[in-house]
Amino acid sequence: MHHHGFLWTGPKSRFDQDALRRPPHPEPPPAGSAPELIQRYREVAAGFPVSDLPPLETAYWLVKPRSLVRGTWAGPGEAAAWLGERLAEFAARFACAAQREERHRAGLVTSAAHRLAAGRDVSLGFYLAEPAYLSLALVSCSPNRAKPELTCPQGPSPPGTPSPLTS
Repeated sequence: MHHHGFLWTGPKSRFDQDALRRPPHPEPPPAGSAPELIQRYREVAAGFPVSDLPPLETAYWLVKPRSLVRGTWAGPGEAAAWLGERLAEFAARFACAAQREERHRAGLVTSAAHRLAAGRDVSLGFYLAEPAYLSLALVSCSPNRAKPELTCPQGPSPPGTPSPLTS
């Protein structure tokens, strides 16, 4: 198992565009449905996999473009350390003063390491000044516990080849 890191920051109004944050229904609208419904389904089906917006379900980061992966780590400690670095990087911009505190951030990193070690995903979100939003996610991969059918964004490795890991 390994872990992928994802980061998104942007206007809160864009983050609130829920339609592009959820995958399309597995079945298209039935024949004879309203043209608007069919068109909306097509837009979501085409837009969800390529949108950089954080998905509502963390595991769905795995279907997003490979270019959105900010790092890949073999161990939960390394992935959690990346999370801690990002929290420190953005701490001064957190809208909530309590979230800026080192003790609070350290607790989030420790919790993330434990969750990743158990094969679970981590998803954190923070309101920033402006109003903006920061989404950080660490997704366990190969397989993902919540959605084992989702494939690794790195693609399959040839037999006997270790997965390329970056940091």
